[in-house]
Amino acid sequence: MALGKDYATQECSIARALEVVGERWTLLVIRDALYGVRRYNDFLVHLGIPRAVLANRLQALTAEGILEKRRYQESPPRDEYVLTDRGVALWPALRALGIWGREQLGGEPMRTFWHADCGTELSPYGACATCGTLVAVRDIDMRPGPGLDPDPADHVSRALLGPRRLLQPIETEQQGPAPRRPA
Repeated sequence: MALGKDYATQECSIARALEVVGERWTLLVIRDALYGVRRYNDFLVHLGIPRAVLANRLQALTAEGILEKRRYQESPPRDEYVLTDRGVALWPALRALGIWGREQLGGEPMRTFWHADCGTELSPYGACATCGTLVAVRDIDMRPGPGLDPDPADHVSRALLGPRRLLQPIETEQQGPAPRRPA
């Protein structure tokens, strides 16, 4: 029996979620957006994804309200992709999947995540042991872990080498500063 193309007969919230984020590459696009990648070419370079696939994923994620397409340049017209609250809400699932992958499939942590307010490393579930709170994504600092390549080939990976706050737009040598989100 051939597998169906969707989960229409499944009465399950996991199946409904997979309809939106279950395609190959989709969670990696969302991961990169959490890390501050916003521009098409930066996604393309960092992920090594085929152009047509990336265009399709960005369009689908925008249609689902996970990403918002914002114009950052008029001539020539250029857009960036910013996570919405719905997209940011995927952080716990991505964090858990990353931890599962490291624990079950091996490897050193590529990145570690810390509470920006007090400098405490987060628990696997995103809590701060010092403050006793579940830390909001906007209050998480990402730092390079021991498994991260210290001399990556692409400009996006180099921009992600240093400590940085999640959701803050990256700046690379390939572009000028990204527009800042109002506080």
